[in-house]
Amino acid sequence: MPFSDLGLCTELLNTITDKGYVEPSPIQSKAIPVVLSQRDLIAIAQTGTGKTASFSLPILQRLVDMQRADAHCVKALIIAPTRELAAQVAANVATYGRNMNIRSTAVFGGVRIEPQKYELEQGVDILIATPGRLVDLYQQGAINFDHVEILVLDEADRMLDLGFIDHIHSIQNLLPKKRQTLLFSATFSKEVKALAATMVKTPITIELATARDHIENITQVLHPVDKERKHELLIHLLNNNDWSQILVFTRTKRGADELRNELEALGIAAESIHANRTQQARTLALDGFRNGSLKVLIGTDLAARGIDIQQLPCVINIDLPYVPEDYIHRIGRTGRASSSGLAISLYSDDEAKQLRAIERMLGRQFKKTFISEFTPKPKPPEIKKDQKTDDLYGNFEAFDKPKGKGKSKGRRKRR
Repeated sequence: MPFSDLGLCTELLNTITDKGYVEPSPIQSKAIPVVLSQRDLIAIAQTGTGKTASFSLPILQRLVDMQRADAHCVKALIIAPTRELAAQVAANVATYGRNMNIRSTAVFGGVRIEPQKYELEQGVDILIATPGRLVDLYQQGAINFDHVEILVLDEADRMLDLGFIDHIHSIQNLLPKKRQTLLFSATFSKEVKALAATMVKTPITIELATARDHIENITQVLHPVDKERKHELLIHLLNNNDWSQILVFTRTKRGADELRNELEALGIAAESIHANRTQQARTLALDGFRNGSLKVLIGTDLAARGIDIQQLPCVINIDLPYVPEDYIHRIGRTGRASSSGLAISLYSDDEAKQLRAIERMLGRQFKKTFISEFTPKPKPPEIKKDQKTDDLYGNFEAFDKPKGKGKSKGRRKRR
């Protein structure tokens, strides 16, 4: 089915053609007609499948068809869990709507709020926002929700993971009751279902391959290594493989910065991205990774959520995540759009609990692939809580006890 059969206007079709798209992806072909029909929608689809276009294209089409008496009031509100994802969605909306008289902008934390308030004062048709900054702007009287006709929750599962449920319900209570709601999620957990039950009315549900299905395209490798040698092994892998770009995940912001400094000292173009970096620094890091000037991008689970790089060959986990679902989100950065990918995890014995949790979630056990020069040192014998060391090593005395012929019958009198 070509895009021309989906009921999109000439301006959108021309932009789609200019971008080189020929046919819609499965989520686009299913979701666009639903959005145009003004029905509520629940769409379960992984990242990298074209889901942003599946709601932004029909929203732009609907705004063209709306009455323009209230031009440049917020009519479509798109809520995203992270700054990076909000900026990415805003860039897509701006690209698709470049030949239309439709204003759009993104608002999120980490940058000054005053320029965002000024932009809202000038009038915006489509607003892309993170939950926290959206609530801040409303409390400061900078935004009016009275004209909102379309609400989009993008990556709803991630919003729940990040604890935004109260913000979402607060925003929902401020919106007109009569509206179209579109909920997109990579997973359809009971928590997402519970949220959907409070947000949508008689929805159409589209459930494509989930993130767990998607990882079937990804080769997953587990390299055991001593914890203190993980950076050394990563450098060995970078030097011995012809990877153009690598996304590396670490659990901590400090760990991301330390690894960046170590790689830069070796002449490897690397940058870190996490919540403590300024928005400008994060944007520059993402741009550098996208344009190829950076070889290695090191991120935490939260910061890297909005990264969408096509044809990313490999993802490396320096640490295993504490939350098993984060493992799927991490490795899902590679193997996009049915292409194959590679996910490597550097595993140390102190991460046994995380590994077991990931294996239970996936329903499979990892085969451990050892690299000879990085084989972990043998572990010392484990002493159980109520086990005496004598049981492990034997009972050794400094001197043999004297062998008396009989038992002592009392203390010897002191002379």
